[in-house]
Amino acid sequence: METTIDTNALGEKIVKVLKTIYDPEIPVDIYELGLIYDVFVNEDYDVKILMTLTTPNCPVAETLPMEVEEKVKSLNDVKSAEVEITFDPPWSQDLMSEEAKLELGML
Repeated sequence: METTIDTNALGEKIVKVLKTIYDPEIPVDIYELGLIYDVFVNEDYDVKILMTLTTPNCPVAETLPMEVEEKVKSLNDVKSAEVEITFDPPWSQDLMSEEAKLELGML
């Protein structure tokens, strides 16, 4: 009997993990900050995350994607995780959630 993967449930677990990762210069998690563009999960429990940084010269450009990858890999249901960085489209404050804007006093 084959078990089918519940990608929505796994996606929610991944988002919970992403919400524990913060940009060290901004007191808002990377998910609410709008740095996560997409999360893909396949039937083999492989995860690919498409994300950006606030700027190409971001001081955590080397460490933040690795932290994202490691924390997502630590989930029991995830077999592998890969993070791809993109700057298309470039990050802007428009990508931030209302919660993030409120936290930063932008509303």
